[in-house]
Amino acid sequence: AEEEALKDDVYTAAAYGDLEKLQRLVEAEGRPVGGTDASGYYALQWAVLNNRVAAAQYILEHGGDVNAVDHTGQTALHWSSVRGHIQVAELLLKEGAKVDAADLYGYQATHVAAQYGQTAFIYHIVAKWNADPDVPDNDGRSPLHWAAYKGFADSIRLLLYLDAHRARQDKEGCTPLHWAAIRGNLEACTVLVQAGKKDDLMVKDKTGLTPAQLAADKNHRQVAFFLDNARRVHDSGCNGNPTFAKLSKDNIT
Repeated sequence: AEEEALKDDVYTAAAYGDLEKLQRLVEAEGRPVGGTDASGYYALQWAVLNNRVAAAQYILEHGGDVNAVDHTGQTALHWSSVRGHIQVAELLLKEGAKVDAADLYGYQATHVAAQYGQTAFIYHIVAKWNADPDVPDNDGRSPLHWAAYKGFADSIRLLLYLDAHRARQDKEGCTPLHWAAIRGNLEACTVLVQAGKKDDLMVKDKTGLTPAQLAADKNHRQVAFFLDNARRVHDSGCNGNPTFAKLSKDNIT
């Protein structure tokens, strides 16, 4: 890491938030801040990834493009989503960053934030900047699919609270519950089932399998048992069952 810090370039200075070095490189040595490094990434992205607000501001004031796109189609806003840095995302958005910029996979900032479980970040960009909490990526997967797949229960609760489509099927016919089941994420399955209806448990993917069957298929016994049991509870007409009556809005504390 020390060697890294000693590198005399704008990308390293940006990543470390070293304003003195940035100023020297740009103002004394005339180095540009708008280009990409050897890996194809921008100084602004490195600053943003590490929440270096002052460095990001400096780069934007000296020719950095807030909507510059790297070779994967990602902008600095995508990079701010990874670690959920609200402060620096706020700077980017105020400077005109597109909240709905999509990368080569169709991921917007809301997808990336869901992939990393950055719940507060999702709430911020949806509530303040009107980001779409339920937009599908190129494979038809919404942020809710991703949160379910990765097992981030708090992000799932938030997305349900924001009215994400619970039963949306991706290009493989999988709902968020299918993906939670595939990964054996019991808590994610529990949150989705509590917020849902019996129909959610019966949806089949393109291979003809329900979430419970997929869980069994992957040897996630506890999840398969839970999902089978949930279906039986619904079947026996216990819709007043307190376990399933709790709406997602109640447990979003």
